[in-house]
Amino acid sequence: MSTADLLVSIYERLLRAFGPQGWWPGETPFEVCIGAILTQNTAWSNVEKAISNLKARGVFDPDSLLGMSQAELAALIRPAGYFNQKARKIRDFLSWFVKTGGFEAMEGMETSALRKSLLSIRGIGPETADSILLYALGRPIFVVDAYTVRALSRHEIIAPDADYREVQALFHENLPPDARMFNEFHALFVRLGKTNCRKTGPLCDDCPLGTLPGYPPVV
Repeated sequence: MSTADLLVSIYERLLRAFGPQGWWPGETPFEVCIGAILTQNTAWSNVEKAISNLKARGVFDPDSLLGMSQAELAALIRPAGYFNQKARKIRDFLSWFVKTGGFEAMEGMETSALRKSLLSIRGIGPETADSILLYALGRPIFVVDAYTVRALSRHEIIAPDADYREVQALFHENLPPDARMFNEFHALFVRLGKTNCRKTGPLCDDCPLGTLPGYPPVV
């Protein structure tokens, strides 16, 4: 089986098992961007609480958030954890966002140039930048996270120490650049990681990927 066929098989198995996931859980591109920063090292349920606080205060827009002090912002996003760091990251992102020209300007930028610019912002790493590109702007960029790495490495499809670039290249080089598929595929890996391919105590017996090469997985 070719790598391309293997990835398509994984996608189809996960989709049959879990169905469409309907990601990203944000109402607007702006909410996706802020959520991508807030979700670093925390569960999405905590992000929702932080965003609800911002909306309830009536400050969920770039100008209002930049007009607040870092301490005020940190207090409102406290449920998301690491709130002081994330308040600084949000303010740095929004300063870049306003200076760049907002979504209108971002839409007109070539993907690699926009990604490079996002990565220049303090506190924005590859996963956050790619989440913004894929989920807020619909660019065909595969988002790599711990769930994806865990599943693929356990089935010996990637090396345990494969870096972000290597894992992302696996998808970019073997699948068509389809933002909708990349969106769903990433979300399905998250679902798999929470349902079966857990960090500890994985439930392998009824895993949708149970008959893939490398089964039983290395855990």
